[in-house]
Amino acid sequence: MQARLQKILSQWGIASRREAEEMIRHSRVLINGELAHLGQKADPQTDTITVDGKQLSVLQRPAFIYLLLHKPLGVLTTCDDPNGRPTVLDLLPKQISSGQGIHPVGRLDIDSTGALILTNDGDLTFGLTHPSHSISKTYRVLVKGHPPQEVLQMWRQGVVLDETRTRPAQVRIIEKFASSCCLEIILKEGRNRQIRRVAQQLGYPVIELHRTAIGSIQLQTPGKGHLGEGEYRHLEEFEILFLKKAIAAVSY
Repeated sequence: MQARLQKILSQWGIASRREAEEMIRHSRVLINGELAHLGQKADPQTDTITVDGKQLSVLQRPAFIYLLLHKPLGVLTTCDDPNGRPTVLDLLPKQISSGQGIHPVGRLDIDSTGALILTNDGDLTFGLTHPSHSISKTYRVLVKGHPPQEVLQMWRQGVVLDETRTRPAQVRIIEKFASSCCLEIILKEGRNRQIRRVAQQLGYPVIELHRTAIGSIQLQTPGKGHLGEGEYRHLEEFEILFLKKAIAAVSY
């Protein structure tokens, strides 16, 4: 059955749909010996699809893998880095990270820590990174100073970034210190460096940022303890089902 090429590559665990589009743009994909183009359709049962000189085989389609990683400070949320800096894939065993199309879903800054999903399910990645999804993400954020309630209310109602107001957020103070305080922030969107940019704009810059949960998927798991920095675990079946149900209603 024919499907768009980027969807096939994501379903085969080669890359996320967006990464697959970049691969096609950079002439890394052939269909029946000819350069593929964006929007082109193919049938993996009858067409010969080649990526970086390696032919896709229906029999070689990898099983889907779903992981939760506790990203440490100073590690890049990417599959590779030309400057040789450590990436999240470096934290996984080679038998998982190599040849199966594992990639991070979304991003955490190099200066941020916490919960990060990795998978080779390109359709899931597409849904979770689509602007229409509404899965919440929970953060603990240490900021300079003590924002008053009127500032927190502005944050909750939305702040204009890049000429567009952010979605409403949940923001509350967890703990106060002498010259800083810890906030819990729950978002249902993920613009680039959103929390850091909003905090800076409101006059309370971020000192530390840590993601504790993605929806109901938490670093602290009842019965299993806390996932330590640099550690990972396979998602439970009910957690995978939660993610798939959450993106089923996404309007693409």
